[in-house]
Amino acid sequence: MEYTDQRERDEVFSKSVKAGKRTYFFDVKETKSGEKYLTITESKRKFNENNGQFTYEKHKIFLYKEDHAKFMNALQGTINYIETGIEPVFEEEIDSLETPNFDDFSFEIKE
Repeated sequence: MEYTDQRERDEVFSKSVKAGKRTYFFDVKETKSGEKYLTITESKRKFNENNGQFTYEKHKIFLYKEDHAKFMNALQGTINYIETGIEPVFEEEIDSLETPNFDDFSFEIKE
């Protein structure tokens, strides 16, 4: 019973999306310190021929607040690429390009 109470307290919001044989769960949870994070779970129903029963294969991604912007940027760029065929330029790629530093000057004084 304690586990169920703990789980209910940690889960703040949940949304499921059914997509054919798969269901995607978007769950917002909260740490003991009050920080919220997202778990994305893909659940796929599979038939086990050995015992004649259905089982569920699950895969989870944990997405923390500090990664939201980068994740959304990459996801949106990737979806746009699928839909348009135009390869995106991601913000972190632009940020990582080396730009000249004009603050470092050295002068040679000739006498």
